[in-house]
Amino acid sequence: MQVVDPHVHFWDLRTHRYPWLENPGTSFVGDAAALRHDYLPENLSSDAGAVQVLKVVHVEANHDPENIVEETRWLQSLADGGDGSRGAFPNGIVAGADLSAPDVEATLAAHAEFANTRGIRQILNVHADPLYGYVERHFMRDPVWRTNFGLLARYGLSFDLQLYPSQMREAAELARLHPDTQFILNHAGMFVDRDRLDGYRAWRDGLRLLSACPNVTVKISGLAMFDHLWTVESLRPYVLETIDAFGTERTMFASNFPVDRLFGTYEALWRAYARIVAGASSSEQSALFRHNAERIYRI
Repeated sequence: MQVVDPHVHFWDLRTHRYPWLENPGTSFVGDAAALRHDYLPENLSSDAGAVQVLKVVHVEANHDPENIVEETRWLQSLADGGDGSRGAFPNGIVAGADLSAPDVEATLAAHAEFANTRGIRQILNVHADPLYGYVERHFMRDPVWRTNFGLLARYGLSFDLQLYPSQMREAAELARLHPDTQFILNHAGMFVDRDRLDGYRAWRDGLRLLSACPNVTVKISGLAMFDHLWTVESLRPYVLETIDAFGTERTMFASNFPVDRLFGTYEALWRAYARIVAGASSSEQSALFRHNAERIYRI
């Protein structure tokens, strides 16, 4: 089985600082202390087992915000030093940046200097329940943030969009304002309030609001964060609903490793995706597992 994995995280606790792993807390994902260990390309290759990982995209791992470009420099050094046996990982880099910072253009310019940089992620998830909260500010409502968002197109950078369904309407408006910027919705829209009918409707309808914007694509990943005892059948409705909204031409599968490693093996996850879309054509499967990620992330 061959895949291109467009959502992985690497970290080296010996040489880099990740504040969230210094004093790990507990969230809906579980105890972050279980992730307090190095995770490098060789660890991913080992976890892959029988899955042949052709290329990967690294998504920022909440590196030290005081030295955010250092994460990109380090990742580029990993890519440049790859032995070629499974590809020089990471092939693409989605870097971190705070678009509300007045001087963020210097950060974007610095990231863009590295050959494998493709985009930016700034986590936007706001939730009334502290268990699910990532940030406390509605960045998309911040005038400085909105102005600086326009800089992404200047530097040819995409935007990895991580939020909750309640924020999807605002995100769709943002996507329409920036038609020249590629948006990639993370983790199938993070359907968090799944125990309520209005929560389901917010997710379902939000997917369709975003999919109506031609510059928005989606990654099916991170489902295990909300379904720790997942099975093929428990994942199936979320996978199929997401593909139904975006189509096979704007959807890609991803692992979210090592976070989702807490809830299953790499091979089991990709085999589950394959079983769910077994009825798709060979060209559709190639798009979902490899070609869309290569095209969207330009790798």
